[in-house]
Amino acid sequence: MKGNRLTRHCGRIQRRYRLLVAIAWLLCCTVAVGQPTSVSGTLGAVGSDTMAGLMLRWGEALDHRYPDINLQFQAGGSASAPTALVAGTTRFGPMSRPMSDTERQQFIERYGYPPRELKVARDALLLVVHRHNPLASLTREQADAIFSTSLDCGGLRPIRRWEQLLPSDQWPYGKIALHGRNLASGTHGLFQDRALCNGQFRRDISEHPGSSAVIAAVGESPNAMGYAGYNHLNPMVRALPLIDDTGHAIRPSVATIQDDTYPLSRDLYLYVNLPPGDTLPPAEQAFIELIFSEEGQQIVQAAGFVPLPQAQRQPPLLAP
Repeated sequence: MKGNRLTRHCGRIQRRYRLLVAIAWLLCCTVAVGQPTSVSGTLGAVGSDTMAGLMLRWGEALDHRYPDINLQFQAGGSASAPTALVAGTTRFGPMSRPMSDTERQQFIERYGYPPRELKVARDALLLVVHRHNPLASLTREQADAIFSTSLDCGGLRPIRRWEQLLPSDQWPYGKIALHGRNLASGTHGLFQDRALCNGQFRRDISEHPGSSAVIAAVGESPNAMGYAGYNHLNPMVRALPLIDDTGHAIRPSVATIQDDTYPLSRDLYLYVNLPPGDTLPPAEQAFIELIFSEEGQQIVQAAGFVPLPQAQRQPPLLAP
């Protein structure tokens, strides 16, 4: 009898042991499935000053997800992205304007295939004045007549003084002091294309390496006007509504930029060097997935830009 009881007792212990082993195995599998696969690597990106803060925030979020991935970003202006991509010193080239036909052709001549173009966020170019400036709005022709010498958008004469825009009894008075971006900036090139109808800039525009410097200069000068990116807007300046082709003054906002009704809305781009038929390495693919995720687009908004419309938030398949 004692032997039978001992046998039954040992059997119960064995069954409990096997059950505990099975539970532990299931828990390990559950944890493994719930955690991201370990991914490591160093990512390089060269390009837009406008997107510098956004790229760094994405890099911080990527580091939080994957501590062994390191994003190194060099802000040299949008014009530096195609050069670095062609030279092979980077795989990623963020740009605040589309790559030009010449830049794209240089890449194709070097590699035999085009770069992959990804739209990663929305933005806009703003015409800004001092916060107390009473000017209500501008037409495209007026903006061109203020900033250009060529009048390619249809203006009849150059606009150089505030009295040409406002009644003479309203402040401000005198010459309009102009501020903008330097030649390497994608903002500079896109403003020339979109606001000046690809005309020629005036030579007396004060050029700055970043939009924050433009905003600061305009905010300190009651007689100033400048152009800058939407994400740099602050209470020191006021963004002018622009009159569209139908005669309506459109104010820049998340809604009007996202649906492209604000006349100077724009996309922000990430160009990728990826041969046809290849897939991105795991670290690079993790970065792309982060950008198009809900977290990545929340970072876009937190950085002062405009998130992609919901329909465009699916991570692209970076392989044919």
